[in-house]
Amino acid sequence: MDWIKLENSSQLVDIKAKSEEKPVLIFKHSTRCSISGMTFDRLMRNWKDADFEKVTPYFLDLIRYRDISNQIAQEFGVYHQSPQIILIKGGQAVYDNSHMGISYPDIMSRI
Repeated sequence: MDWIKLENSSQLVDIKAKSEEKPVLIFKHSTRCSISGMTFDRLMRNWKDADFEKVTPYFLDLIRYRDISNQIAQEFGVYHQSPQIILIKGGQAVYDNSHMGISYPDIMSRI
């Protein structure tokens, strides 16, 4: 997986800064949830190498890093859900969705 692992709360500062230049996508994944696994698998089957030029993707294992998930909710004003995607542009969350609402075409149309 070429997605950047989100494992430190200091990365949120980097994410905000990076999102000024290029959108950032965070996928919050619960390793204990089959829906989360299925949703991420569906997203990865559609993901193309060229997408890395359009958006910087981060992957958060929210079971291991629940405190970071809580910080994301607070920092970006997005209610915590799992699985969840959050699209950040200009330091702000501009789109989020969860569960079976997570759709590759929908995400890419908003980048």
